Formats: sequence, structure tokens, C-alpha cells
Amino acid sequence: METVYIETTVVSYLVANRSAEPEVAARQELTRKWWEHRRPWFACYISEEVVEEASLGDAEQVRRRLAALQGLERLAITPDVADLAAAFLETGAMPRKAAQDAVHLAVASCARMDFLLTWNFRHLANAQILRRLHREAERKAWKLPEVCTPTQLME
Repeated sequence: METVYIETTVVSYLVANRSAEPEVAARQELTRKWWEHRRPWFACYISEEVVEEASLGDAEQVRRRLAALQGLERLAITPDVADLAAAFLETGAMPRKAAQDAVHLAVASCARMDFLLTWNFRHLANAQILRRLHREAERKAWKLPEVCTPTQLME
């Protein structure tokens, strides 16, 4: 079974109130379809970083996000993860303010996930950034997962 690391934006889109913005509403709907129909086809994981991020903000949204995450196995933030995340930031490909995104990518890499599922196009689902980070991961003897959106993991 292929493995998927579910980044926080996915669960946020999953449980958010329907957006009036068409592009956001479409992503919400795709996320819900993926969660219901495709998620069972994968071994899905999160990390403590996802839980921490999901715990911020509006109390009702926090409750919904944490409920959706129940039952997903958590991957540890190990010294290898911390080292790789720091290396990603040191490349300059990700700004320091994206430290949490570096952790997501490092957790998924160190756990040898097949995919990292996200709606974060700024720092994660970004081909230019991933190209630079791919080289850094290889230099550290790790392999990046395939970073994609729920759309890309639909049937």
C-alpha cells in the first residue's frame, strides 16, 4: 500500500465551511472527495507538526480538524527530521518563516513516504523549490516524496 503524509492544509480544506470563492470551494470539494473515496487506498500519516498547526485558530474549526485527524498514525519528529528541515532552510529555497513546511517535508522524507499531500503551493507544491530541495535531500542521503494535491491522487 502506498503511503501518504497529510499536511495541514488538506485537513483544513476538508473541514472548513464552504467558501464563497470558487477556486477555494472547488479545492474543498476535491479534498472531501479524496478523503471519502481515495484515502482508504493509502496508508495515511501525519506528524505532531500537523496536530500543532491544526490546533490553532477558531475553536470550532480546531475541533473539526482534530476530529478528522483521529486515527491517523503520527510520525515522529526525530533528530534526522530536525537536521533535514534545517538543511532545507539553509538552502534558501524556503524562507525561515516556512520552517513548519520544511518540517513537513523532512518528516515525509525521513519516513520514506511515497507522497506528501498538500494545498500549499507557496512552499511545498512548488516545482522550483522542490528542485532545489531534492538536491539537498539527496546530499543528505534522503529522497523527497512526490509532493502533490488531492487532485493528483484521484483515480
